Amino acid sequence: MVILTLNCGSSSAKYQVYDWDARDILAVGIVEKVTVGGSFINHKVKGKEEITIEHDCPTHTDAVDLIIKTLTSKEHGVITDMGVIKAVGHRVVHGGDKFTKSVIVDDNVMKTLDEVKDLGPLHNPANIMGIEAAKKVLPNVPHCAIMDTAWHQTMPPESFLYAVPYEWYEKYGVRRYGFHGTSFLYTAKRAAVLLGKDPYKTNLIICHLGNGASVNAVKDGKSFDTSMGITPLEGLIMGTRAGDADLAMPFYVMRKTGMSAAEMESALNKKSGLLGITGKYTDRRDIQKATLAGDDRARLAQDMEAHRVKKYIGGYQAALGRVDALIFTAGVGEFAFFMRKKILDGLEGIGVVYDPAKNDLAHTRNTETIISKPESKIPIYIIPTDEELVMTEDAYALMAGTYDVHTKFTYSFQSKDYVNKGRAEGLKEELVKNPELKSIIATPK
Repeated sequence: MVILTLNCGSSSAKYQVYDWDARDILAVGIVEKVTVGGSFINHKVKGKEEITIEHDCPTHTDAVDLIIKTLTSKEHGVITDMGVIKAVGHRVVHGGDKFTKSVIVDDNVMKTLDEVKDLGPLHNPANIMGIEAAKKVLPNVPHCAIMDTAWHQTMPPESFLYAVPYEWYEKYGVRRYGFHGTSFLYTAKRAAVLLGKDPYKTNLIICHLGNGASVNAVKDGKSFDTSMGITPLEGLIMGTRAGDADLAMPFYVMRKTGMSAAEMESALNKKSGLLGITGKYTDRRDIQKATLAGDDRARLAQDMEAHRVKKYIGGYQAALGRVDALIFTAGVGEFAFFMRKKILDGLEGIGVVYDPAKNDLAHTRNTETIISKPESKIPIYIIPTDEELVMTEDAYALMAGTYDVHTKFTYSFQSKDYVNKGRAEGLKEELVKNPELKSIIATPK
């Protein structure tokens, strides 16, 4: 039995093919430049080199069709026909406050997603197009929507409400929703395993740091507060997003420049953040190279990003009272040891003490690592996220009729014996090249 997961962006379609019976990934890939011209697919089959095929995809339907043709091709495919695909899981960025868990897509779900698309104008239209495209290509299997916002529906009002006229919340749904929920769910459950604790007696601060970034305060195994807001713009400094800023600042700049509301929205989402500060970089590796080469604005961008994360860590520790672990995840959190250093330096006063040598070693997606010193009151884990696995398990359980909200549902990765086969194989190869990595591998208590 095969489960297909799709993550459709405005100009891309990312996918994974998972063999449920073997509990193994068969293929992963992404179609780039959908709708904009010059489209191509990067396709990686287990045990083989990644390939790139150029193919025009003027619509998301064309992109999904290309994915299916590639998966079933004699030369590059991993399945013989579409009949083996029994469910499709779709990432949906914004579900508003209408969904507390993943759901099978029907007409009512599509109607609701359309109603809340204004809350996620940069993401939801593409997510909806991806679902519609996949349903055309695969009409006879259940399609499941996995909501980024669902995880955060446990936040209390003091966390999710803004201090604005209350009727804005009542009439227009103005509130904090939060995102990266699938990643936070995975890392929170894995952290509980590593700590040897009941997940619903576990308090965590999780830093999901990538091009998009947010921090999540987890109290008793549930989302308690998070840095992103009504949209993914609020919170941390990101690749192109400004994050927290004075609400009056856009109006001031608009009066000075004559910018329209649409132009300001674009500037804050697509021209700010690290790009705005450096003038040219969003990738932390490029910023690090520029910093080492003496670029003052690149150094400033790093310092600003780290400072913002520190403030959230300290604030969430105060809000939680007790913190069982600090977690780093996602591309930057997992690999950018130089950014973790800037974030962790100076946190000794709140009981967070990291080992610089261990931190330098930790840049892998193949295993969970621990980089805190023994005397650290709060252990520091790096947990490679696996959003696709959450999507896959949700889709399978929805199809099988066994799914429920995460507080009443147990995932395979909540077991001490859970093994990601692909990552385990990658770790073996990595340990040959870097045997010291073994010294920081985290194991369940």
